[in-house]
Amino acid sequence: MNILDTIIEHKKKEVAERKALVSISELEKKPAFARPVLSLKQFLLDDAKTGIIAEFKRKSPSKGIINGTADVVAVTSAYAAGGASGLSVLTDEQFFGGSTQDLEQARINNIPILRKDFMIDEYQIVEAKAMGADVILLIAACLDTATVKRLAAFAKSLQLEVLLELHDEGELEHICDDTVLVGINNRNLKTFVVDIDRSLKMAEQIPAGKVKIAESGINAVENIQLFKKHGFRGFLVGENFMKATDPGKAFEQFAQQLLSCQRFH
Repeated sequence: MNILDTIIEHKKKEVAERKALVSISELEKKPAFARPVLSLKQFLLDDAKTGIIAEFKRKSPSKGIINGTADVVAVTSAYAAGGASGLSVLTDEQFFGGSTQDLEQARINNIPILRKDFMIDEYQIVEAKAMGADVILLIAACLDTATVKRLAAFAKSLQLEVLLELHDEGELEHICDDTVLVGINNRNLKTFVVDIDRSLKMAEQIPAGKVKIAESGINAVENIQLFKKHGFRGFLVGENFMKATDPGKAFEQFAQQLLSCQRFH
């Protein structure tokens, strides 16, 4: 079993346990469930913003602990103040050291939040809305096309946007009407190897009208400029900021560098 298979096996058990603890009707009574949802698509298409979806991530299966001491409110508030177009918050505990509480605390910010997790069941989408998320992630590598379609339609019925994550050409068929945001992960989730060129080749095959997002392996302003030339509007960056002693400061410096480069072009 590769790491992705291991994560999904664990996730199935975890979802069953969570369902037994908290019912859907209880989730629907949470205050965040009724809040108006923010559109990540609109934020990414706003040229005045950076296009960066800044991620809060404590650890990963490939890197181990990235930042075990960072405070989610301090970091995400600095991301928002520094010009992030959106936030991505890991809620997977076992493999990424995240939690529901991290996303709930990040909700202090008035920009769109992606619940970054391994979504396999409608229950997790209701949970996402109840914790204050605006967007959910569907990973093509661990879902068949029918499941993507079903979960995306369900998310849309709750007014949530969907980011569909692809890694290879064979997954392009997962794109459907309700997956408005399409991300290409430069990191292979089965081997954790990063290859930026792969994204650029695949980008040409994504249908017009979808908002393209580059994910993983972005550690320089030049990466973003290259992706922009290929029609990408969103850039999911986590590790590059989180590995810094002060992730918020690292983001601010990166964003300033990006904006000053844009002025000269």
